[in-house]
Amino acid sequence: MKIAVISDIHSNALALDKVLEDINTFNPDKIFFLGDLILAGYRPNYVCKKIMELKEKMNKNFEIIQGNTDKMIANCSEELIKKTKEAFPCMGYSLEEDVKITDKKYIDFVKNLPESKYTEINGLIIQLVHGSPRSQNENIYPELTEKTVIEMTENSKADLILCGHTHKPCGYSLSNGKTVINVGSIGRSMTKDKMPVYLQLTVDNNGKFFVEHRIVKYDNIEVSKHILARGFKHVEDLAEMFISK
Repeated sequence: MKIAVISDIHSNALALDKVLEDINTFNPDKIFFLGDLILAGYRPNYVCKKIMELKEKMNKNFEIIQGNTDKMIANCSEELIKKTKEAFPCMGYSLEEDVKITDKKYIDFVKNLPESKYTEINGLIIQLVHGSPRSQNENIYPELTEKTVIEMTENSKADLILCGHTHKPCGYSLSNGKTVINVGSIGRSMTKDKMPVYLQLTVDNNGKFFVEHRIVKYDNIEVSKHILARGFKHVEDLAEMFISK
């Protein structure tokens, strides 16, 4: 069985379209989406519509969970906007604007998504999380110690844990038998070249799995211009995140 695992679209319409084109060539049986559909991009309604249509088309073969920015949009308040502006100004101002332009039906959609989910394929138990099994906001980065990753995942019942959130693809094969894979980000990749990354996962009939991080080329300069054109305060800091240095 072939599964495409995607995460962290962040309202980036061009990146989503390019990745979906690539996924079509992979021809997966299932698609897993690990959250952060919206916030800090430029076309939240378009992206939500595409994902909801894909979910309807694939039915039980499409799994989706909530990301931390989905929760921020769904539970937005003046206090949350203020705190986010203080901690990370461009994200705070983006939150303030995005909650105004995102259709209520899409806000309701992400509000009601689960924070994590288990699924089983040919005896392989897989957990879908956004940050870690402990928290939507916990970071599974490259170069963590094995001890740290084991502590993060020790209460998971899964053989394979799939996560996103950091926008940095990586993987850990742990001594306790678990495997943890950060699939990377479609919409705001933090790799050196800023190109979208997703995971191609194959599970055989015995539950043995094989993975490959797939990099997709797209016009990140064009997306940066779309972001900059939004014009809110500190938007230039957000636009710069899409450009490789």
